Amino acid sequence: MGITVYPPQSEPNNLGDLLKFEADNLYSRDRVTVAAQQALQLGHVVGRITATGEVAALDPAATDGREQAVGVVIVPILTADAPSPDGLIVARHATVADHALVWPKAITPEQRSACLQQLRVAGVLVRQGT
Repeated sequence: MGITVYPPQSEPNNLGDLLKFEADNLYSRDRVTVAAQQALQLGHVVGRITATGEVAALDPAATDGREQAVGVVIVPILTADAPSPDGLIVARHATVADHALVWPKAITPEQRSACLQQLRVAGVLVRQGT
């Protein structure tokens, strides 16, 4: 009788891995319209497109509002050719875990630091190691 060794399994992050604190009565959350052609995961840092008010994945190279961090996605959403009003982000009075955030692949350390400060100003604190 041998021992079966199974390979380690990894589980995707859940809301508890990302969101460490939020205010009562859903005060920290905003329902948002997500721009078309977005695939936002739990923990995605988002910006708001100035012309439409829709949120989209953070893009530090953009000049349309997406370069400014305004919140963190707490319910994954995939949009097709049209915006969706079903987005949910944490936008204020909350603490999130750094390891669970989803950043653009090409973000520089300076851009990331600026976005962390933008989230802090909005009231979303990012904590290391939580």
